[in-house]
Amino acid sequence: MARENNPFTSIIHLSESARLRITWFLGLTALCSLFYFLGSWQTAKSGLGPSELSVGLKCREALPRPSNAFDLDFQSRHPVASLNASTTASENFPPCNFELFEYTPCQDSRKARKLDKTMMKHRERHCPRAGELLRCLVPAPPDYKNPFRWPESRDHAWLDNIPHKELSVSKAVQNWIQVEGNRFRFPGGGTMFPRGADAYIDDINSLVSLTDGSIRTALDTGCGVASWGAYLLKRDVLTMSFAPRDSHVAQVQFALERGVPAMIGVLASQRIPYPARAFDVAHCSRCLIPWNKFDGLYLIEVDRVLRPGGYWILSGPPINWNIHHMGWQRAEEDLKREQDEIEDLAKRLCWRKVAEKGDLAIWQKPVNHIECNESRDVGKAPRICDSNSPDAAWYKEMESCITPLPEAKSPEEVAGGSLGKWPQRAFAIPPRISRGSIPGITAEKFQDDNKLWAARVSNYKKIIPQLTEGRYRNVMDMNANLGSFAAAMVHFPVWVMNVVPVDSAVDTLGVIYERGLIGTYQDWCEAFSTYPRTYDLIHADGVFSIYQDRCDITYILLEMDRILRPEGAVIIRDTAEVLVKVRSIIEGMRWRSQTVDHESGPFHPEKILVAVKSYWTGHPTPKQ
Repeated sequence: MARENNPFTSIIHLSESARLRITWFLGLTALCSLFYFLGSWQTAKSGLGPSELSVGLKCREALPRPSNAFDLDFQSRHPVASLNASTTASENFPPCNFELFEYTPCQDSRKARKLDKTMMKHRERHCPRAGELLRCLVPAPPDYKNPFRWPESRDHAWLDNIPHKELSVSKAVQNWIQVEGNRFRFPGGGTMFPRGADAYIDDINSLVSLTDGSIRTALDTGCGVASWGAYLLKRDVLTMSFAPRDSHVAQVQFALERGVPAMIGVLASQRIPYPARAFDVAHCSRCLIPWNKFDGLYLIEVDRVLRPGGYWILSGPPINWNIHHMGWQRAEEDLKREQDEIEDLAKRLCWRKVAEKGDLAIWQKPVNHIECNESRDVGKAPRICDSNSPDAAWYKEMESCITPLPEAKSPEEVAGGSLGKWPQRAFAIPPRISRGSIPGITAEKFQDDNKLWAARVSNYKKIIPQLTEGRYRNVMDMNANLGSFAAAMVHFPVWVMNVVPVDSAVDTLGVIYERGLIGTYQDWCEAFSTYPRTYDLIHADGVFSIYQDRCDITYILLEMDRILRPEGAVIIRDTAEVLVKVRSIIEGMRWRSQTVDHESGPFHPEKILVAVKSYWTGHPTPKQ
């Protein structure tokens, strides 16, 4: 008993116990550190190494695989049932009927026949209701081929991909498009530029400089097959071309097949889906838009989207009417009256006529509204709008009033801030940010965002080596934020459609245009305004976290499948639990996918899913 009560013995026992605990602690720490570094090394090695992914039927070239063998599995920790969607992991999506191989849900030509044709309203977006949504995969036509790579794609496309020869017949004299064996050739002609787009652009350049970097973003209304935009690309001018889905079958589809930015769109009763002060120049080459009708509504809308000091270029009726009136089969008096009305409207918009030479006429928007407001007669139409939402453009009715410019202190000051020249413009602080117009976004945050996406795109190049090799041309960023993903890609042979969801907390599309990039607004609970198989790469950063409580994300993924080309790639960034749901859906969509860790390592809650759409085609029935 005496020994048990000896205090020295107790101290010895305590010290030995403490040493044992310390030894165990140090040993466990060393093992944990060892396994951490081994795991990080394995993830980096397997998640970033270039490799190939063979998918589907009839694959013809090497495709990206995000990892050699390593894949992340969160299924046990994040069960599918925890997320809101009506799809189960076992659902396999069948092909849609072959007759839907060119299906455009929100511009359905069959539905358009039954709609109000006033002001071309039937050509606007009319999307399916919930019960009309298709739960199937839109097929590619038989013998579909990967499009030609840029820049060859500017001049050629496969007939099998867009089996429509109509334009080659109806526009044969105008050199829009020609059929040569199993391919189309685009000579670069247009209704008002039979000598070719290059010569036409040179004519414009002799009147307004297109080569000094001050003009970067352009809008082509009623674009045809987008040859104007196609030939401006080599002059570093990026054009948003749009045209309706109408009797000129597949004109926008041809543009995108060529690797040229384009959307289905129309000037009708609603604003076009772009912010105010977006474009450096707008263009109409015999686009047949009635500029002098409806109280000048359409020219007023062009004024809204033109930046201060921007240009409007018009060729075709009624310009040079005294020479062309017989070819246009219109009376001289009618054409003269139309031009007089356009001239008068331009003056009331405070535009200045820069030049009229041959078939071209060019006007310039003022850099601010100081003189316009001072010289304006009270009650003179169009008035200045009272609205404080000039950027609102999603299902927003046009207004027959002038969108006010930001205040300026002198007649020389550019309203809203002047823009630098391209290419410096891409990384300069946009005026909307430097002036504090975007809540929560500072110059420092903008610069940090650029650095972040430069690092992420550098990582993407390791995951998808073909990103810089011309395999991908048409790229979409479904949640573009400040456009830094696109800015990090400016030196690649790609262009990026920057999409700002209408559900975003902050509207940043104006910033994207100030950077010299292009994009549009979109609600991803609805279909995008494009044809099937028009994008090579789709990037989705946090999209499904935004929409998972708003609509069934199954339909967002089916829409991505519709617009993605066979063997096209998808990069999805989101939380692990969201990606579990996404992956459970795409398993039934003929996609191959793998998940890799975030760039910062395995402990980051965000993960990256990379997928490739397999190659398969539809086959018509004998009746079809």
